[in-house]
Formats: sequence, C-alpha cells, structure tokens
Amino acid sequence: MTQEQSVSHKIVIVNGPNLGRLGVREPEIYGNATLQTLREDCTEWGRKLGWDVEVRQSDDEAEVIHWMHQAVDERTPVVLNPAAFTHYSYGLADAAAQVTDADLPLVEVHISNPASRETFRRHSVISPIATGTITGMGFYGYKLAIEAIAELTDAKN
Repeated sequence: MTQEQSVSHKIVIVNGPNLGRLGVREPEIYGNATLQTLREDCTEWGRKLGWDVEVRQSDDEAEVIHWMHQAVDERTPVVLNPAAFTHYSYGLADAAAQVTDADLPLVEVHISNPASRETFRRHSVISPIATGTITGMGFYGYKLAIEAIAELTDAKN
C-alpha cells in the first residue's frame, strides 16, 4: 500500500460562533483557557492516540457548513461544538447529517451544559444527528470526544 492509499487518522474539530473569544467571554461559564490552549490540548490528546487533530473556529455559518462537506469528501471524523448554531441552524444540521450518513463519527461537544442554562439553549438540532453528545465537561469533553472517535473508528477496522 502506498502512502497515498493509506488511510490517515485525522479528526477535524469545528467550533462555532463566539468560541474564538474563549478566555475572555464569560469565563465563569467557559473558563479562562483560550482557543489556542484548546488547539494545543486537542493536538496533544490526538497525537497520543495516533491521530492528527485540526481545530477550527468560525463565526460564519456558511464556513462551518462547508467544513462539514469537506469532512464528508475527505472521510474525516468530526468533533463539532456548534455553539449558538446548536439551537436553530437547520443548514448545519443537514450538513452534519451528511457526515453521519457517510458512516463517519460526529461527536457534538459543549463546554458548558446547555440543559442547565437558559431555556432556549436546551434544544439542539444537532444532537439527534450526532453519533454522541458530550456536555458540561469543559475542555475535557473534547478529549473524551477524540477518544470516542478513535475507539469507534478503530473498532470498525
């Protein structure tokens, strides 16, 4: 098998709106760590499991949807923190469904626990589509999601 034919172990972590403000926005809810810290942590957690991890963030719904399409096309599992898009973005839900329809794991992650917050945050249009959902565990939730994807993917092979 050539290098081009081998399957790479890659996970894309996609973060939605306002998560670029980690460390500044509502630290009592989201903590003091920054998006850069999250990138470094996730890269290290993935590396220890033999996976390349790329962490992305956008406030642009169209870009996040595009990243779901790209994941399908590149056969890449996804960790998705849709942030505010969680509650209303049917476009993102449709794109996320393409990921799981392609038999790729998609783990929804939330740093806080939306069920313990304002009423409008308690509904997710992503959860019914996701392979699984991890909430309220801070950055550690991303580690759990990476581990879950590694386990689910390795179990199939």
